[in-house]
Parts: sequence; structure tokens; C-alpha cells
Amino acid sequence: MTLQTALSGLLGAQTGLNTVSNDLANANTTAFKSQTALFEDVYPANAINTPGIGTATEGISSDLTQGNLIATGNSLDAAIQGNGYFIVSNSGTQQYTRDGAFQLSSNGMLETLNGAAVQGYAGTAGGGLSGTLGPITINTGSMGANSTSNLGVTLSLNSSDTIPATTTFNPADPTSYNDTTSVVTYDSLGNANQVQLYLVKQPTTGGSTPSWEVYAQPQLASGTAVGSPQLLTTLGFTSSGALTSGSPATLGVNWGNGSATSNINVSFGGTTLAAQNFAVAGLTNNGYSAGSYSGTTISKDGSVISTYSNGKTVSAGNLALANFINTEGLTPATGNLYTASSSSGQPVINTPGTGLAGTLAGGELESSNASTSSLLVSLIQYQQAYQANTSVIQTEQQDSQRLVQI
Repeated sequence: MTLQTALSGLLGAQTGLNTVSNDLANANTTAFKSQTALFEDVYPANAINTPGIGTATEGISSDLTQGNLIATGNSLDAAIQGNGYFIVSNSGTQQYTRDGAFQLSSNGMLETLNGAAVQGYAGTAGGGLSGTLGPITINTGSMGANSTSNLGVTLSLNSSDTIPATTTFNPADPTSYNDTTSVVTYDSLGNANQVQLYLVKQPTTGGSTPSWEVYAQPQLASGTAVGSPQLLTTLGFTSSGALTSGSPATLGVNWGNGSATSNINVSFGGTTLAAQNFAVAGLTNNGYSAGSYSGTTISKDGSVISTYSNGKTVSAGNLALANFINTEGLTPATGNLYTASSSSGQPVINTPGTGLAGTLAGGELESSNASTSSLLVSLIQYQQAYQANTSVIQTEQQDSQRLVQI
């Protein structure tokens, strides 16, 4: 019986050594969660006033506390601050990980370093999110140009301006207009052409609020004028200076450079008339030139944002996080991965920062929570327990040999 008891202690110490050794081996593994071997005592069934007959492994407990966050300088990396696991598709199997070391595949798919596809809600053409969990794919190629179809120009006009001395408008004659400004417009080829706007105050009668004619002179990117100036619109105002008429207006331009004809909706919404200096209060433009892929970042809320050389940003979608009723019930798998089990329950999936899901820290990774100092202490304790049980077994063997010799 003593031999069996010591053997159970020896096996228990070996389990403890294996657990501590695994923790030490993963002290630098991204998002690793340290484990502790748990033991239970063993007694004979229905025995009274008898010593125990050893120990048995009760289970392996995982320490799921968050590790420290470390900046990596890689914009595709992401660390979870709080609860949750990234969701990945690994050879068609849905698994979970706290390891946010991500990369892009050759076709722009966001994946782990082991090639598992990171799951989330892909962006839609309308700027929303898909309602179905799936891979996140980023356009790492070029972004095509978009011709300007909507142009917003908000002006602050000076009511104290006088009527121009020259009554016939001529862009070459500054005495024929009050103010001028230029706005960029993009054609279908992505050329940054310009439209020069000229503001001309109109005569009034009977103390009415003055109106302002707006002339437009399109120009190629080279500065060459396209056609003659057009009377784009006439802006009317209330006595309090609020815009009442003349917006929006349509500007049609045949650029003559191989691009398609532009039909630009020009809105002067928000333009005011007051005793103020002339100024451009705001500009909006839905056109842009072509651009090449610059990089991708992951935001706090899980948004995967790509940038391009033309200054545009595009959301490829949102990462998703999974939470479980019993996270200790997750089954560890090789590659910093976990699989769900009947003990963990099914995943509850949210975007970062919603529900029970934590937020993300882009450009950072979660370090292992294994403490080498405490593990070294445990290592010594298990070594001593192993040696002690080995001594008991050796003593029992010697006693048995003496008994046989009698």
C-alpha cells in the first residue's frame, strides 16, 4: 500500500512538473494563459480511521487574467482589453484566440500568422456592415478615381460690397466682379481640375436685399480654361442674410481631355450675407483621384480601416469578439487557439465595445500572463515532492527485499 501511495505522489509531482514546464516554455507566447495542476486526496472506500492512500489529479486550472499589452509597431496587430476572444476559421472549423498578431494573405484576407481567417462583419457597398459573420478582406490594390458629382460651397458674402464698376462680367477684369475663389473638381480619369467661381453683386431697387450672380469658369489641371465662363446661378437672400434661392445649381463641363462629361450638382447651402469679409466657410467634394493602398489599422471598436495614397479611407468591416458563459470550459488547441465545448457553452458574439465584449488596442499585443518567478518556486516544490516520493519508493523496495530474504 505504501508503494501505491508513493507512486501516486510521484505521478502527481510529475503532472505538476509538466504543467510548470509548459508555463515556463510559454512565458513569451502571445496571450498565453498559465495553468495550475489541481490535486485531490484519495481514501479507501468506506474506511474509518485509516490513512489516505495517495493523491490524484483533480484537473488543470487556467488563469484567464489579462496579460500586459505590448506595443509592436505593426498596425495589423490588436490586443483585447477586457473580455472576449477573436473568432477565426481554421480549416473550416470555428475557433477562438486572444492572439491578435494578424497579417494579410496574398488576396488581402485578414488572417492569423498560422493562416486562419479572422472573422467579423464585412463592410458593404453602402457603408454598412454585413449581418453574417465571415472573413474580412481588404483591397490592397488600387482605388479607382471617382468624378465629382456633388460639390458643396458655403460662402460668407459681404453685404457692404458695392456694385462692380464694370457692368459686363469679364473674368480678366477685376472691376467686373466682387470676389472670386476656386474649387477642385475631379473628372472621370481622376484629374484634379478646377472651377473658378466669380461673385457679382446685383443692383437693387426699393431697398430690397441684393442678389449675387455666380459665374463659373472650368479649368484643366494645367490651368487651361475650358470654354467660356457660365452664369451658374443667382443667389437670393432674406433681409436677415439667409439664402433663399439659387441653390443647388448644375454645372456641365466637357473637359476635352478624354474624360467623360461632368454634370456637377453645386450646392451653396449655408451661404450667408452679412456685414462681414468675404470668405469660403466650407467645401465638400465627393470626387477623388485614383490611389494606391497605403496600409490598414484596427480601431478601438474593431473597425478595420484601410488608407490610400489619395487620402481616402475605406472600412473593410468590423472584427467580432466571442464570449462564453464559462471561459474555463474552453478546450486549448495548438496555435494559441481554443475550441468551444459543452462546458464552455456556445459563443455570444458582439463587436468590440458592445455587450460583454471588451475593446481593442490597435498596434499592440497581449503578452503571456505566466510569471516566471512564481513558476520557478513551484518548480522547486514539485522537484522536492518528486524526490521525496522517489525516496519512499526506494525505501519500500529495500524493505520488500529484506522481507523476501527472511
